[in-house]
Amino acid sequence: MATEVVQDAAMNRFELLVDGQQAGIADYIVRGDTIVFVHTEIDPAHRGQGLGDEIARGALNLVRAESDLRVVARCPFISQWIAEHPDYQDLLTR
Repeated sequence: MATEVVQDAAMNRFELLVDGQQAGIADYIVRGDTIVFVHTEIDPAHRGQGLGDEIARGALNLVRAESDLRVVARCPFISQWIAEHPDYQDLLTR
């Protein structure tokens, strides 16, 4: 199973692709110098495979690598994920 996280800026979301097919999304809103994560969802057929971790890590890595935006985690899943991964907490204070 090959996974990849890509950004669809036109739709304001990151997409998790599994073997080239969309399996999850992380919706966001950009406000000034912040990116606000508002909703994350994994397709029911792909749940229970650790793919939530994949989309959170992938989306946050892209934010870190491609922007100076500060992350605001309104999505409970992304918020909890960042709380459990201290090496990503710096994104909250950029």
